[in-house]
Amino acid sequence: MTERIRPQKIAEAIADHLEKLILQGVLRPGERLTPERELAEKLDVSRPSLREAIDMLAERGLLRTTRGGTFVAQFLSPLLKPLASLLEDNPQATADYFEFRQSMDAQAARYAAERASEVDRDAIRTAINQIKAAHELEDPTQESQADVDFHLSIYEAAHNAVLLHIMRALVELLRSNIFYSRQQLYQRPSVREKLLAQHLAIADAIFAGKPKAAESAAANHVAFTFETVEEIRRDSKRLEASLLRVGRSDYLAR
Repeated sequence: MTERIRPQKIAEAIADHLEKLILQGVLRPGERLTPERELAEKLDVSRPSLREAIDMLAERGLLRTTRGGTFVAQFLSPLLKPLASLLEDNPQATADYFEFRQSMDAQAARYAAERASEVDRDAIRTAINQIKAAHELEDPTQESQADVDFHLSIYEAAHNAVLLHIMRALVELLRSNIFYSRQQLYQRPSVREKLLAQHLAIADAIFAGKPKAAESAAANHVAFTFETVEEIRRDSKRLEASLLRVGRSDYLAR
């Protein structure tokens, strides 16, 4: 018996297109899509077909619809929330996190040096310029946020969908200071200068298309960050012990 080839419905084609954009990181978790009427015009499709496609992706957990519009779902949140609770304030988890980051960041930088398009390089340049601007303002909050955006731009330039989505999820944990306080990191003047130089070294190696240099620069950067975080942790523990000694009389009979 001859098997009939069923033509793909318009709604299925639209859903496939939107899914591809989510997979490639073009549409990011938490982002709101263009309003239905405008998006239908942009894709040159009918609104009923677009609505059907959105319903398909919503059923698969990739989109969510609300009165405020259609959003890319935070599809990794069911994993991230319990993971954050499990890892928070756990020194060994922080060490494991940096060990994983060192491997993944080094590989991402290597891939970016090999695969980055001019559009990717422009995004990295923009992120570097944001870091420089925040550095001049001596604003640790802005500088630490620009730091995160810089690393995200490299994950995107690596053109590896699995790496991108996993590392983007970890970055969201990083933004909430689950593993360490990035503000504390950037409040140390000598550290700020070194971090800036390291970021520039990673970017320069990517721009020059030097995979080994990019890989090495990224690995060294993560190692330095971990060493500094551990130093901050040790200093905090020492200060805590000193304050306890100062207040020891509160525990003694007079």
